[in-house]
Amino acid sequence: MNLTGNTVFITGGGSGIGRGLAEALHAKGNQVIVSGRRKDYLEEVVKANPGMDSVELDVSDPESIKSVASTLTAKYPKLNVLINNAGIAAYASPDVPLADDAHTAAVVTTNLLGPIRVTAALIEQLKAQPSATVINVTSGLAFIPLAAGATYCATKAALHSITLSQRYALKDTGVRVVEIAPPYVQTHLGGERQANDPKAMPLKAFIDETMEALGTDADEANVKGVAMLRDNAGPNEQAFVTKFNDMMSGS
Repeated sequence: MNLTGNTVFITGGGSGIGRGLAEALHAKGNQVIVSGRRKDYLEEVVKANPGMDSVELDVSDPESIKSVASTLTAKYPKLNVLINNAGIAAYASPDVPLADDAHTAAVVTTNLLGPIRVTAALIEQLKAQPSATVINVTSGLAFIPLAAGATYCATKAALHSITLSQRYALKDTGVRVVEIAPPYVQTHLGGERQANDPKAMPLKAFIDETMEALGTDADEANVKGVAMLRDNAGPNEQAFVTKFNDMMSGS
């Protein structure tokens, strides 16, 4: 991916990994638009980064997605990078991972349906560009799940699967599909404990290493720290997906 000269839209850009990526891409001269549900967070990011833009978006609401997509494509006709980063965590007793049905539904809607719907709303815009990129932020836990976060892990595993399918479906277009699978990173996704946990990867180190990986042609822009989890899924996964889909479609 070319790291300069893009118009980038990031969901969940008000804090954590989303904000880190937004600021790193902004610093390289890209036009960056961050989105999220909390207006105060977005205003803080934009104030700290003159020239950046923001828009309120609830990725769990299909109407909010449609409205924002319409606004974005009108205001930024050169939009060519979408980063699906918005997500929420769910932790429960390992023996009863689905005890809170309402929260479970919210996690699935935000983490899985959100990126599917946002991508669908913007895909024609992206396909119309000379080159474009969809970046899906999954998790190392998509490959080796944590029982206490069963629903969260399942949504990230599903998003990984969607990413493989999107990459295949868009292989003959100018749209690349890239996956970022973060390890345990110092953010507030899991509350103050995660944000200050010395066992977690410092956010700046994660962003720096991820940006370096994004600057390559790799399908996955992953940091070295996630290899222990990711490598258990098998290194030839995408090649097999392509072969299987070709076979099933008669190509």
